[in-house]
Amino acid sequence: MSRAQISSGTQDGGGSRPETAAPVQGIAILDREGRWLEADPAIERLLGRTIARLAGEPLIAVATARDADALRVALQAALVAGDAQSQRLQLALLHDDGHEIHASVGITPMHGAGGGVRSLVLQVVAGHGAGGEHADAEGDADADADALSQRLAEAEAALASMKQLQASFAHGVSHDLRAPLRAVDSFSALLATHLDGNLDATARDYIARIRAASARMATLIDSLLELSRAMRAELHPAPVDLGLLVDWAHAELADAEPGRAAQIDVQPGLQVLGDERQLRQLVNQLLHNAWKFSRDRDRVRVEIDGEPRGDHVIVRVRDHGSGFDMRYAGKLFEPFQRLHGAEEASGNGIGLAIVRCIAQRHGGRAWAQSEPGTGSTFFIELPAVPDNGTQA
Repeated sequence: MSRAQISSGTQDGGGSRPETAAPVQGIAILDREGRWLEADPAIERLLGRTIARLAGEPLIAVATARDADALRVALQAALVAGDAQSQRLQLALLHDDGHEIHASVGITPMHGAGGGVRSLVLQVVAGHGAGGEHADAEGDADADADALSQRLAEAEAALASMKQLQASFAHGVSHDLRAPLRAVDSFSALLATHLDGNLDATARDYIARIRAASARMATLIDSLLELSRAMRAELHPAPVDLGLLVDWAHAELADAEPGRAAQIDVQPGLQVLGDERQLRQLVNQLLHNAWKFSRDRDRVRVEIDGEPRGDHVIVRVRDHGSGFDMRYAGKLFEPFQRLHGAEEASGNGIGLAIVRCIAQRHGGRAWAQSEPGTGSTFFIELPAVPDNGTQA
C-alpha cells in the first residue's frame, strides 16, 4: 500500500498546488467508524470544507485512493491500541477543489469509562517547513491532543454523574409516582362499587374519566422509563437478526389483538450490528406505531428491508396506515409531540423519540417520509455486520 510523504516543494500531478510555507496543524474528533464529528477551523481551511459538510462522512473519503488502505489500517489499529497509543502515517488529503495536501496524520483513541474506544482524535500537520518547524508543529499538536484528552476525560466524568442522576430520577418516577396513581385508580373503582346504586350517568362518567386518565398517566410513566433506559443502558454490540425481532413484536401485537389481520414482510437475512435489547425495543416501537395508525385499514401491512450503505445499513419500515403531513416532520421524533389527535389513538409522543435515541446511540439516525392517507416509511441507520463478523 502506498503512502505519500511530506512534500519538500511543489506537489506532483495534474491540478496540484504548492502548499503554504508555514505548517498547518489541526485537530478533529472522529467516531469509532472514522467518521467526522467535530473539527477545528484549521481543518476546515485545510480541506476547504466546513464541519457541517464533513459531519457523518468517513475520513477515508478525503484521502487519495492510493492512501486509502493505509488509512483504513491505521483506523483499525487505533481501535485496538491501548493507553491512547497514537497511530501515525504520512498521506495525501484531498482539498475540496481536488488538489492534494501532503500531511502527517496522527490518530489517537479516546477510551470511555467502560474501557472501550469511544472516539478518535485526529491530528493533522500539513506543510513543508524545515524539519525543526515541523517537529515543533507536531509537538504543539500533541499538546493540543493532551488538552483535548483531558477535556474528554472531564466530560466522561460529568456524563457518568448525569447517568447516575438519571437512574435515581427513573427510580423515583417508578416508585413515588406509581404509588399515588394506583391509589387514585383503586379508590375510584371502590367508590364506583360502593355507590353503584346511587350513581347517575354523569357520576359514572366522571369516575370512568378519572380511571381512564390514571391509565394514560401509567402508560406515560412506562414510556418515560423506557426512554430513560434507552438513553443510559450499556450497549453490548453483536450481530442481530432483525427478522427475529420483528417476529417477536408481531407475536406480542397479535396476542394483544387476535382479531386484527396483519401482513408483515421482512427481507430474509436482514442483520445489523447492535445491542439486541435496545434493537428489540426499537422494532417494538416501530411495529406498534404501524399497528396503531392502521386502525382504519382492513389489515395491517408492513414491509421491512435494508440497503447497505458503507459500513451501515439503512433499514426501511414501510406501513400503509394513515400517514402524516411532512410539514410537521420536524416534530415527529420529539418527546410529547403528536401529529394526530386523540381520536386517532396517537399515543403519548414518546415511542418515536425512543427510536431516534436508540439509532443515535448506535451511531446512526432516524428519519421518515410520508403522505396523508398513503402510509409512512421510517428510515433507521444502523451499523452493518462486518464481513468477518460472526453471524447470528
